Amino acid sequence: MEEHLESYSHISPDSGLPITLHPNFNPRINNWNPPKPLYSEFRPPKDRALFADPSKPNLFAVATPTDLTESIGTVLSNVQLSDLTLTQLDELALLVAERGVVFFRNQTLKTKQQESLFSHYGIIDRHPTQREKAHLLVKGSGHGTDTRELLNYTPWPYAGWHADASFEINPPSYCMLRMESHPPVGGDTAWVSQYGLYDALSASYKELFEGLHAVHTSRLQYDTLLDLWGVGPNRPPLDMHHPAVRTHPVTRLKALNVNEGFVTGFAELKKLESEYTYVFSNVDKLLDFALQLIHSADDHLVRWKWEAGSVAFWDNRCTLHRVVPGKYKEETRRGIRTRVLGEKPYLDPSGEGREERTTRLAEDTSNKESNEFGS
Repeated sequence: MEEHLESYSHISPDSGLPITLHPNFNPRINNWNPPKPLYSEFRPPKDRALFADPSKPNLFAVATPTDLTESIGTVLSNVQLSDLTLTQLDELALLVAERGVVFFRNQTLKTKQQESLFSHYGIIDRHPTQREKAHLLVKGSGHGTDTRELLNYTPWPYAGWHADASFEINPPSYCMLRMESHPPVGGDTAWVSQYGLYDALSASYKELFEGLHAVHTSRLQYDTLLDLWGVGPNRPPLDMHHPAVRTHPVTRLKALNVNEGFVTGFAELKKLESEYTYVFSNVDKLLDFALQLIHSADDHLVRWKWEAGSVAFWDNRCTLHRVVPGKYKEETRRGIRTRVLGEKPYLDPSGEGREERTTRLAEDTSNKESNEFGS
């Protein structure tokens, strides 16, 4: 993969290594004209999770849930996605919104079935490199590629924590990855709960982040797709200011809306407080703190070991994810990903975090029991 980088055409005679070179010097980037326009804002269809019975009786009548951690991740066993009714699919969406990511094994689902199933959840999104297909072929960071070293020569931390296309005006809501083939070891994917990240903040930092807009940009990905992958993005680069804390429209919970892959700073802060300029690699302290929080959130993380036939269904509005790099051969890992476009991110200041809700409900129950006992 490294040989595609423009930097590898400029080798130092002293060290024998590439001279660090910003990819905008690459003529492939300067000369590329995206063939399609940017998305326009729209109001997506009503979230299917809002149609679901909160107790999910129809889904749990045919599937056995097992939570993998306290904060995030549930496996559903003894069920085939292809057999679920529309009512069960709605209840599955609610479970995904609550648990962040839901896993399946030994699925017989095929690509066309996956596309049809996922269209139930909304308008299918096309990856910037996909022009017509309703799915994306996913491989991985194999061959022992050191993604830390590649950051010397290309700006996008493509193996870092991210929410898919968080820079869009209507970022994706639900995403599904179905693995068709996979190496026996390596290529795991990890998810972290953005509900949990918000909960991990002190009250003062919650107030700080709730007053900010995170700068989400596709420019880093745009340049890297052309430089590292040699693939032309379909749409022009885009910058969006989204709330640094967003409210989930289904659970009504607050989630920290900052990620490593697409956020470069905060709109309301001054340059030395906020701005991230990848040319000079100076990360502001607040963004650096947020990234450290993400990387240290082991109590809000789940790591999934793939097999052929495994499926992950996640909510892109309340989780971040990343593939874990490895030394496997890229051609041994093949997955099909589908996703749908969601609402424009927003913050409801009157909402609450997950821990706040848990505490409030426990107090309400305790008060109710006390009142009943007293009467």
